Amino acid sequence: MTADAKQLRQQSYISKLTLTNFRNYAALSLELAPGAVVLSGDNGAGKTNLLEAISLLTPGRGLRRAPYADVAREGGDGGFALHARIEGPEGQVEIGTGISGGDAAGEGGRKVRINGAPARSAEDMLEWLRVVWLTPAMDGLFPGPAADRRRFLDRLVLAIDPGHGQRALDYEKAMRGRNRLLTEGSRDGAWFDAIETQMAETGVAIAAARAELARLLAAMIDRLPGSGPFPQADISLAGDLESALGSAPAVDVEERYRTALANGRERDRAAGRTLDGPHRSDLMVRHRPKSMPAELCSTGEQKALLVGIVLSHARLTGEMSGLTPILLLDEIAAHLDAGRRAALFSILEELNCQAFMTGTDSALFSSLKGRALFLTVDHGSVEPTGKL
Repeated sequence: MTADAKQLRQQSYISKLTLTNFRNYAALSLELAPGAVVLSGDNGAGKTNLLEAISLLTPGRGLRRAPYADVAREGGDGGFALHARIEGPEGQVEIGTGISGGDAAGEGGRKVRINGAPARSAEDMLEWLRVVWLTPAMDGLFPGPAADRRRFLDRLVLAIDPGHGQRALDYEKAMRGRNRLLTEGSRDGAWFDAIETQMAETGVAIAAARAELARLLAAMIDRLPGSGPFPQADISLAGDLESALGSAPAVDVEERYRTALANGRERDRAAGRTLDGPHRSDLMVRHRPKSMPAELCSTGEQKALLVGIVLSHARLTGEMSGLTPILLLDEIAAHLDAGRRAALFSILEELNCQAFMTGTDSALFSSLKGRALFLTVDHGSVEPTGKL
């Protein structure tokens, strides 16, 4: 890696993590190090709970998308808190987030503080770190429902475009308002016009951000060797707005979408919901070497494709934002052969990122001895791992 490239990929990492009443952790304080962190322990010991806590250092509900009431420790007061000390290119920052007992309902219930002061919104955390994850639940991403792929795509966009989350929230809010008017049988043209104008503005902005991410990620994937351990993926977007943006200015696409919403009110009224928009788009992925749709590939091939996309995205995020994301890789080694495990560990080092990896068997990570922090997780406690 050149000196200039290394400068672009400065590491932002968690040096200390403190949990209170989070899942199965009544109280936990961990001193951490940059680079790889391996968490080993039995199933149900709390390894994924730690990753979930870190995933809440970014906007949204984290890697499990769980209601906050479920995140709070059973037997506690109904609230939880997590605190992280972050070391990054701009120095040290303290980030805290959580809910008070009784405030678990709704995204607005989660409070965020940065260096002790209330943040304007959860998006403020993106100034200091970016977090991306890969979990076993995502192994069925390609053959699964389009909604899962949209969610995955939007998290990738958010890592390089911090405004994307708010745009998505604004669009969803406007669409819920339109759907309510449809189901109530409202004929108030002025209300529909106002809501549809907002949906057109935010919807086209969402589609444009997704299209830009797809373009940049495709270019990053093209830089990978064709015979690497993680196969190159061809990615594209399926959606009316995304297609229209390829041949017309955004302002024209907005007007077309607004007109389509107005003309489609009766059809949508019959359906009881809005049938057109970025909430119906899809991420399409093909295995380039085999020229095969990802959903038709073997389970192992799908996993390798997904890992390759996430690693390429991490490189892209480092170059675009100057912050290589913190990677949360749950049970990542179990379904990779020895060659791909070794390649993964090498790529993570090259990325200069903090990567949390979990597994029931620490021996799968033995090649990282001396190069990673090994921790054993045991039902509410976390201790340094003994001899591997």
